[in-house]
Amino acid sequence: MNVMSQLKQPILYNFRRCPYAIRARLALLHAKVNVELREVVLRNKPKEFLATSPSGTVPSLKLTNTVLDESLDIMKWALIQNDPMDLMDMPDYGFDLISECDGNFKKALDRTKYPNKFPDTDPIASRDTAALFLYKLEKILSPNLFGTRLSIADLAILPFVRQFAHIDQDWFYDQDWINLIKWVDNFKQSSVFIRIMTKLAPWQRGDQPIMFSDLYCS
Repeated sequence: MNVMSQLKQPILYNFRRCPYAIRARLALLHAKVNVELREVVLRNKPKEFLATSPSGTVPSLKLTNTVLDESLDIMKWALIQNDPMDLMDMPDYGFDLISECDGNFKKALDRTKYPNKFPDTDPIASRDTAALFLYKLEKILSPNLFGTRLSIADLAILPFVRQFAHIDQDWFYDQDWINLIKWVDNFKQSSVFIRIMTKLAPWQRGDQPIMFSDLYCS
């Protein structure tokens, strides 16, 4: 079923490098759901975006009667529309892993990546805390989190592990998490990731609409 031709186009406010927005775009691409893309400059947020997003954060998906302001909610919404790869078919533990990623791991990631923002926190200790979660993933991966097939958990967690890996790539690739490194490298080299990382010009009112299907799924 080609959902793109059957749905009205919601509006996705997006920021290309944000891992939350990356995970949302991954789900939309796998679901083949079309949306209008509006790239946001975070230091100069458009009024239309601020009027749409209750939190003023990306991604934010404007539907006909509601707004989805959490990336995981956008992922679930997209895959409810269409899930040809059965990404939602995983053990409940997968959502526990996503919660841990979005909670303790993301907190430690931020304190590793942005030490100036957290002067009372030791970035090395934060890196070690983040590594505990990565070692947990290392023991699970085979080659993905739940076997050979990708799941929504893989798509939700990978953008954040990629972001963490880029803080200090020499250190990251010197660790003994062989499965994790393969998992991240396969993700970064995949055609899906390369497509959803296509650069967009910042959206301005009056611009010609940019459709997700035209940009990423052609």
